[in-house]
Amino acid sequence: MFIFRQLYDATSSTYTYLLADEGQAVLIDPVFEQARRDAALLRELDLRLLYTLDTHVHADHVTAAWLLQRRLGSRIALSAASGAQGADRLLQHGDRVSFGRRHLEVRATPGHTDGCVSYVLDDQQMAFTGDTLLIRGCGRTDFQQGSAERLFRSVHGQLFTLPAGCLLYPGHDYRGITASSVAEERRHNPRLGGEADLGDFTGYMQHLGLPHPKLIDQAVPANLRCGRPADGALPPPEPGWAPLAYTFAGLWEIEPDALAESAARVQIVDVREAAERNDALGHIPGSLALPMAELEARRAELATDRPIVTVCRSGTRSAQACLLLQRAGHTRVANLSGGMLRWRAQARAVHGETA
Repeated sequence: MFIFRQLYDATSSTYTYLLADEGQAVLIDPVFEQARRDAALLRELDLRLLYTLDTHVHADHVTAAWLLQRRLGSRIALSAASGAQGADRLLQHGDRVSFGRRHLEVRATPGHTDGCVSYVLDDQQMAFTGDTLLIRGCGRTDFQQGSAERLFRSVHGQLFTLPAGCLLYPGHDYRGITASSVAEERRHNPRLGGEADLGDFTGYMQHLGLPHPKLIDQAVPANLRCGRPADGALPPPEPGWAPLAYTFAGLWEIEPDALAESAARVQIVDVREAAERNDALGHIPGSLALPMAELEARRAELATDRPIVTVCRSGTRSAQACLLLQRAGHTRVANLSGGMLRWRAQARAVHGETA
């Protein structure tokens, strides 16, 4: 089954795209700070990441290619014309990147940078254009080997020649718009569409007057190393107080066996109503009864020097409690995955059952 997801980094307004088929996945333009999120989604969808694919050497964020390679064993691929070091595969115009039964065609679309490429899905129903073509706009051409003439020819020769119904997915959008189409951009793009010719476009681009990108001095050198930090050091390790798993929902979760081993070192907070603690499921020995309705008012009862694990019947209410505590400033908090149902299914000790 073909899978497609569009992901967003609010800090840089960057879109990351996940495409997968038959359990094999690629990520286009992953962001360093979102690597944990992307890895969680891959794990929850039971996907193996084959490649990270950057559309170019970015100036506004650092790619997660190197970090995901280290954590997941994925391969790094980007344009041979990018000048980047450390890639597993340097792509040329016309190359294919395969995943499952599908593939992406590589199209060289320079102009924003020398190494810009766009990725076109095999049926030409989707294209990922990076900064070459944005929704009703395009990437700037005033730094990093930029050339308005080359960008104009890239768009008209490689992207506007795709089928009219082909959906276009850009590298960024600063208004929250998620996609466009070839037909829309041919007609409505104020820089490149309609009757605009090369002279019109170059005149437009010469007078954009944009400020220098804030992160260019940090992002470009890092991205020329495929996102590897200058010292080659990995980011800080995952929380060490217990074996935890990060979820795509933005939560840390702990499995029953890990909680059983860590119980003496953590605060177990049962957010069910009082009557539920003594029903057929019972409650975890030593857990604190703190119903959801009272959690905000009674947060002061929680120690600040010990991690917190939230618990409910199925893990749903306790997930909300976990988020509430995170927003309140608790940095070491996790949810019991599957709640008391999974705890009991694994034959863990309980008090108060009435079975």
